[in-house]
Amino acid sequence: MPLRTSNAASDQPLLTTERLVIRRMDERDAPFIMGLVNDPDWLRFIGNRNVKTLDDARRYIVNGPMAMHAQHGFGFDVVEMKATGVPIGICGLAQRDYLEDVDIGFAFLPPFRGQGHALEAARAVLRHAQVGLGLKRVVATTRPDNASSAKLLERLGLRWERFIPHPNEDQNLSLYGIDFGGGS
Repeated sequence: MPLRTSNAASDQPLLTTERLVIRRMDERDAPFIMGLVNDPDWLRFIGNRNVKTLDDARRYIVNGPMAMHAQHGFGFDVVEMKATGVPIGICGLAQRDYLEDVDIGFAFLPPFRGQGHALEAARAVLRHAQVGLGLKRVVATTRPDNASSAKLLERLGLRWERFIPHPNEDQNLSLYGIDFGGGS
């Protein structure tokens, strides 16, 4: 995957970890996003976003992550390898219409799974949610058959709470939550 040129404000890291840089997504990420949202595991566990062209991917970025950042001050961000600048996944926060609390989410390309990248990125995002944004509670949803995401959420300290109806499909989602203290 080609490296992006770094010359926009979105290239400034929001968060860094030992191995990763987490930065805002922008339209130049369209090729990466097109590949990620069409990965078979994304389609199975997250759903079809109907991103079939680079223009679709740019619209998805503008109307999704970029709009979320503009409205709420947070959104889904690109996770890159610090050493190479190669985008490997996304991680961030969202305010969803069907959830009372802010939601954490993540997705990584297959070659970068199982190496602790999602855990490392999500820990940084949760720390930012608590310390940087002052959130008292964060939730996450997964499909009940997504065992790897459930395991990661539990490693992050989120606990299964209940099933909730999926907003767009005839099935339930598992709701996980973590309270940082002092109500929501």
